Amino acid sequence: MSTLDRFRLDGKVALVTGASSGLGVAIAQGLAEAGADVVIGARRVDRLEDTRKLVEAAGRRCVAVQTDVTDPDQCTAMVAAAVEAFGGVDVLVNNAGFGWAAPATREKPDEFRKVIEINLNGQYWMAQAFGRAATRGGSIINISSVLGLKAAHVPQAAYSASKAGLIGLTRDLAMQWTGRKGIRCNAIAPGYFPSEMTDEMAEGSDELIKAVTPAGRLGEPHEIGDACVFLASDASSYITGITLPVDGGMTMP
Repeated sequence: MSTLDRFRLDGKVALVTGASSGLGVAIAQGLAEAGADVVIGARRVDRLEDTRKLVEAAGRRCVAVQTDVTDPDQCTAMVAAAVEAFGGVDVLVNNAGFGWAAPATREKPDEFRKVIEINLNGQYWMAQAFGRAATRGGSIINISSVLGLKAAHVPQAAYSASKAGLIGLTRDLAMQWTGRKGIRCNAIAPGYFPSEMTDEMAEGSDELIKAVTPAGRLGEPHEIGDACVFLASDASSYITGITLPVDGGMTMP
């Protein structure tokens, strides 16, 4: 197998949560362009249609499933839909997420719990469902954040805690499943990319972010998709339990 062949995902079945917008769309498209059939999930099922068209335009098959990752039964149903449609599962990209900024003295318990429930607990329920079904091994890629590695410039206690927790979860699943089940588990820590969440940031935030990013720019969505292809493929077959920053150098020591 050549070097380029090791980056291919032909014959693989990939699941992507949070695939209705932003990075989830780019991830699903990137996996399809590398050869995977893709099962996409999101709460807003009507918005999955555009993503499905992008996957099919890349010549791959696609199934869209309404999925709220905070419900373990819906996570199991998404995995079951993949097995029914394509005969098995090989890759899970845990991309569903939610965040907002609130001062720590004002954040209400329900607001904090909502972020943890989606960003951490929901990722675990999806990983559980995938781990039970991935009988031929596979790769789990958890989408964390640079805010799981460093402090934010705005108050984001819930979001930062959830993303740091996800990095810990990634390490533990890698330890449990890599040798025993052949399932590698890694995380990606994106820097700042255009998304629905960053659209809510205060005016002028883009310039501040660029100033503290060695690359001097925001990320482009395909750059997360490309990193997912690498971690999903045989090109990363000896990599597990790591967190890969894709952040333009923002977390550089």
